[in-house]
Amino acid sequence: MNIRRDFYLEKLVKRKNNGLIKVITGIRRCGKSYLLNNLFYHNLLESGIEADHIIRFAFDSADDLYLIGENLIQMEKEKRGVDPEKFMAYIRSKVTDDGMYYLLLDEIQMLDCFEAVLNSYLRKENMDVYVTGSNAKLLSKDIATEFAGRGDEVHMYPLSFAEFMSVYQGDKYMGLSEYMLYGGIPMVVLREEAGDKSLTLQNLFNEIYIRDITKRNRVKNIGELEDLLNILSSAIGSLTNPEKLRNTFKTMKKSKITSATIKKYLNYFEDSFLIESAQRYDIKGKAYIETPKKYYFSDLGLRNARINFRQLEQTHTMENVIYNELCMRGYSVDVGIVPIAEKDTEGKVTRKQLEVDFVCNLGSARYYIQSAYSLPDEAKRTQEIRPFRKIDDSFKKIIITKDIVQPHYDEYGIYIVNIYDFLLDPKFLEK
Repeated sequence: MNIRRDFYLEKLVKRKNNGLIKVITGIRRCGKSYLLNNLFYHNLLESGIEADHIIRFAFDSADDLYLIGENLIQMEKEKRGVDPEKFMAYIRSKVTDDGMYYLLLDEIQMLDCFEAVLNSYLRKENMDVYVTGSNAKLLSKDIATEFAGRGDEVHMYPLSFAEFMSVYQGDKYMGLSEYMLYGGIPMVVLREEAGDKSLTLQNLFNEIYIRDITKRNRVKNIGELEDLLNILSSAIGSLTNPEKLRNTFKTMKKSKITSATIKKYLNYFEDSFLIESAQRYDIKGKAYIETPKKYYFSDLGLRNARINFRQLEQTHTMENVIYNELCMRGYSVDVGIVPIAEKDTEGKVTRKQLEVDFVCNLGSARYYIQSAYSLPDEAKRTQEIRPFRKIDDSFKKIIITKDIVQPHYDEYGIYIVNIYDFLLDPKFLEK
């Protein structure tokens, strides 16, 4: 079954022939290769590009490596990447005229000196280059410098809820429950049985993500790294920092792990796109607060598999789903705080910080969003809107709830919507 990824396909089509290296990044198994080598490849053919002017090469394919005289097993034994001279000679043999050639290169980080190779192709007027990579440390964080400002990143996420629903056989209510449980990794979504989904997620974690992180970063104490991942899995959406996590290790594990090591491990998780961090932002003071941060998983199925599908708190998982959706739509997402001072009955002033779940920015647009699993009564609604009423600007303020409500503005101008409408309509916030 094919899953349409029109959101990302459109991004690639718009970037065609723009003189930049198009870099598709994202967590492993989110669909980068399928987007490039299937969806975009067929789009090129349908637009009239001849097949012999589209060069596809996967650096993790034994068959493709054989074409250039490389051996995947030998490379693994020698702990090296693909020889760039062999690859470039192969490309030269394929480019036989002055027509435009489209290079679709999968898992580019496995090519030694890939930055220099790609930069050399930028100088050729008849080459349009597209690459995928699963490693932020090698790719997305260095695009601007390594490609001298000529790298153009398209960051890809696992399936959004709307993409998930395009292949789900059921209504949106059951669909969201399954999506929040098993996530949006395409190969998991396409499994039919619950047991198969769970096993696939467990195998992905053990055989792909953990192994990839430990191998790439030469982690020696794998147990500590996995313990940290378990702690983060159990506390998605909670404020934390390396020092607080160190104390948790000391108390629960009797471990002497340092804050510096924890910070390093957190960076490894982010570099692999397994988790993302949201920084706190003082809305009144208009300043960022470095620590603590909140951490969210790029795929909830992976998070749930990590803790053996325990601790499935709906409030936290819903918050994670909303965070991922906002990031996928291109928003810069922070955790907002609103400092206030209140007097008690004795006149004593108490300083507090109210929290806004998400402060979302895209260009000149800004939205303040609260994730409220349910609004059962007036007391809960008052609690959720309280931070909004302390913000004195005119940006749109929104509560997203799982309750089945019609979108409406309350008496304070706060927009209350249900999560299904929000997730299924990518333009919903702009209405």
